[in-house]
Amino acid sequence: MKGENMRVAGLKTDKQGVIFDMDGLLVNSEELYWQANIQAAREYKLGISDDAYLDLVGASVKAMDAFYEKYFPSDEVRQAFVKRTDDLVWEWTDQGKLKLKAGVKEALEHFNDLGLTVGIASNNYKSVVDHNLWVTGCRNSFDFIVTHDEVAEKKLRSKPFPDLYLAAQERSGLGKDQLLIFEDSSMGVEAAENAGIDCVMIPDIKPASAEDRARAQLICPDFFDFLKKFLSFWRN
Repeated sequence: MKGENMRVAGLKTDKQGVIFDMDGLLVNSEELYWQANIQAAREYKLGISDDAYLDLVGASVKAMDAFYEKYFPSDEVRQAFVKRTDDLVWEWTDQGKLKLKAGVKEALEHFNDLGLTVGIASNNYKSVVDHNLWVTGCRNSFDFIVTHDEVAEKKLRSKPFPDLYLAAQERSGLGKDQLLIFEDSSMGVEAAENAGIDCVMIPDIKPASAEDRARAQLICPDFFDFLKKFLSFWRN
């Protein structure tokens, strides 16, 4: 059932739906993955500097492969490292270390109150996305989820290609001009632009680049800033 339209200052068209990335945008998982990368590398004595893992934040599959080729002696070590990283983040999530980012709860409540269609388009696996959403108590805020599983099944290309967001747009049942994407990474912002859908960037670990500022329609430090500055009917 359709709800109200959302008018956002700085955008030409009203919106009836929003699509979120997950890692680093809705939850602080990018920070947890970074710390897990550091711990796993120390356990395997890989000798990689702590800041080197910033190259993996929001990285494309090609960039991740280049990182692993540079630092890892074999595929076996790479696979063990990735599994250890994933296991640590899952464990920390269950321990309560995974948190919603600032203003996410309030933004979701507002979008749901308006009756907007709300979805997720994430490069992560469905099991991880579901786990994160249930642990943080926001799973019921979303009407649909598109994940890496669908990308693999349908042989879609990962971000920065538009395939994931085009699949999400199809799932939403709305036109491109009726949707607004929220992203935290340069790769995601590029994917939104390639999909032809308006994007708000809320940077996480890495600040917005000049390219991000050219591609995104709006850039905000957090969801509170978006709600206060760009939604004229938002009330504290």
